[in-house]
Amino acid sequence: MTIRMIRIDDAYADKLEAFVADNREFMQIVPDENLEYDEYFYERKAHLQKTIDSIDNGEMKLFSENEALARMEKIEEKLIEKYSN
Repeated sequence: MTIRMIRIDDAYADKLEAFVADNREFMQIVPDENLEYDEYFYERKAHLQKTIDSIDNGEMKLFSENEALARMEKIEEKLIEKYSN
């Protein structure tokens, strides 16, 4: 069998399930474990891949942990200075 993932409108779900039931010798609906734990799994996966691609092609800089912490400390200092009045 070939596996395909499809997205359907909630209003169409009953029709699709009836179609699959009528053609059960050729197809079946299989639960996706990833979606059982996280309904936004594939959206997050796509976003993460775009971020990785942006880092790989130089559009985005990946900071080391020390660099990131130093930058956050500077931001915190600026916010404290600005809003401490």
